[in-house]
This record gives sequence, structure tokens and C-alpha cells, in this order.
Amino acid sequence: MIRTRADGYELSTDPDRIDVDLVHQWLSTDAYWAHGRTRETVDRAVRGSLNFAVRDATGVQVAYARVVTDRVTFAWLCDVYVAREHRGKGLGTWLAQAVRDELTPEGIKRVLLATRDAHGVYAKAGFTPVPNPENLMVLTP
Repeated sequence: MIRTRADGYELSTDPDRIDVDLVHQWLSTDAYWAHGRTRETVDRAVRGSLNFAVRDATGVQVAYARVVTDRVTFAWLCDVYVAREHRGKGLGTWLAQAVRDELTPEGIKRVLLATRDAHGVYAKAGFTPVPNPENLMVLTP
């Protein structure tokens, strides 16, 4: 999938268009949920996921998101990152909407995510708080 906004930003799910070096830099140094993540871990995560990259009008990657999914029943949206100089332009919401639009036709009934501070970004794409958080559990080995 490739989408282009009027302001020149382009979103793609082509795995060959992911700048993994840049994604690793962003996640391991600036993303609170992934500080210190190794390059090997990022490589493995990218290979095992549905990836979304946003490039500016000059072709430089400026945002990223990945989805862990079976493409049938469930998906987890994670590692959503927008370069600091491109924040405030709706790119995070655009990524979340693209994920929604990509997965909906496949019949996926539940897409989850976790965020500490971007609830409003995801709400614009239709995400809501988990209705019964007491039903969720986590395993952290």
C-alpha cells in the first residue's frame, strides 16, 4: 500500500522502504518504551511484522509503525514513532488510520496498543480505552 498526502508525505507498507538503521536509532535512543533496544532485536521485529513507513517530500523516512498480527483475528500496534521535527503534523494519527484501514478488510476484530501519553492521537483513528482492563493479563518473563 502507498498513500500520499497533499503536503507530500508518503506512507508505504513496502518492507524494502524501511530504513531499519534509522528506526533502530529512534527506538533505542528516543522512544521511552524501547531505550537500549538492540539492532538485532529491531531487525527481528521488523522481519516479523507488518511495517508502515512515512517519508517526507524529499524521500527521507520521518515516521514508523509496526503491527504484530496473524492477519485474521488480532493485531498489536506498536513502535509508533514520529521524528521530533515532524511532530504536530498529524503523522501519528495518519499512521494509526492507515493501520486501521489496512487491517479492517481482513476481518480483524481487535487491534490493541499501549501508550503512556498519546491517547488523543489514537482516539482520532477510532481507538478507545480497553472496556474491561481487569480482563487483561501480562506475562513478563
